[in-house]
Amino acid sequence: MDPQVPTGRLEELEEKIGVAFGDPALLREALTHSSFANESPQISPRDNERLEYLGDAVLQLITAEYLFKLRPGSKEGEMTQLRSAMVNTNTLAALAEELGLGDYLFLGKGIAKGGGRGLKSLLANAFEAVLGAIFLDAGYDAAYHYYLDRFRSLPEPVLDENFKGRLQQVVQERFGLTPYYDSAGARGGRQREYTAVVYAGADPLGTGHGATKQAAEQEAARSALSELDRRAASSKGVRQRRRPAPEPEAPEPQAPEPQAAMDTESGVDSTALDKAVALAEHGTSEVLAEPEPKPRRRSRRPRQQADQSAATPQAEPAWGAEHEFTEAPTGGN
Repeated sequence: MDPQVPTGRLEELEEKIGVAFGDPALLREALTHSSFANESPQISPRDNERLEYLGDAVLQLITAEYLFKLRPGSKEGEMTQLRSAMVNTNTLAALAEELGLGDYLFLGKGIAKGGGRGLKSLLANAFEAVLGAIFLDAGYDAAYHYYLDRFRSLPEPVLDENFKGRLQQVVQERFGLTPYYDSAGARGGRQREYTAVVYAGADPLGTGHGATKQAAEQEAARSALSELDRRAASSKGVRQRRRPAPEPEAPEPQAPEPQAAMDTESGVDSTALDKAVALAEHGTSEVLAEPEPKPRRRSRRPRQQADQSAATPQAEPAWGAEHEFTEAPTGGN
């Protein structure tokens, strides 16, 4: 059997979805990959990329309304994180697998042989395209229940690394802004590649690429978080380098007087200098030479007596002759 052709019938899928399409061509278009449209335009000339774009917008509205009603007390950042978990690639791929959507896809030969029917990004895109087709054919309520009935049936929410939710919180806390994404698709070979740039105000924070718009935005958010971490680390390093600078200046106002600083620089002990100034104020220059008062007093008397004794021998002959002394007195009394 040709691997390009779906193994399931579209009527079976309509029963699973719970919608009988008034225009079955919309469902066929939603299930047609661009590779099949390029190789077999006579069977299905239009691919599902336009319906995927529409389905993505409808999905954002459905999840926003659902969370707005379900969580009346939640803040914007919390609801944004929950919505991201509800619409990420893993969640949508799980919903597509629950429907067996891979069996109904029209794929090109290369992708079909390479296991495209089980590729998560391809299944997630197809799920969004089917959602867009249901919206056009049966209206918003049918699309609303098509998504939520299946989301609630999942055993537990399927989460991946929610970079967009984390970035939302970081940007709101640091800048008081809500980040927004500018996404564009460009075909690369047989596969379209999306590029997304995330902004905070006019400042671009990060760029990402991916096979889907959601994947590109997640990658842009991851890049933005890395950039913000780098900026924070750089700013912290600057603060740490500048922090020691004011420390030497802090003691200056506490210095007793400018003279103390000058004395320290010249190598003079400020305590000894204060003592010397106090002694100089009392006019005892000799005391500066002999800092201990008691030894100075004891040493000064012998010197004076010695001086007197030195002067006495010159007068002793006359004095001794007059009083009949034969030698000069040696005692101090």
